[in-house]
Amino acid sequence: MGLLITLKKGERAKIKKVSGNSTLRQRLLKMGLVPGELIEVERVAPLGDPIDVLIKDYHLSLRKEEARCIEIE
Repeated sequence: MGLLITLKKGERAKIKKVSGNSTLRQRLLKMGLVPGELIEVERVAPLGDPIDVLIKDYHLSLRKEEARCIEIE
């Protein structure tokens, strides 16, 4: 178990839990970042922000603070 922020380019994991304040958590869940979904890191910017991921056949860019709210297994 870890956080999405720890994954490197090309690595995949299953989302275990989405945390954060209620507004952020709801926004992430609405974007499809729900427990049980597979997520793959496509790219990481040179300074680590943003992180581009692939989930449910679409690309999504997340900030570091958002990626820290997503627990993976």
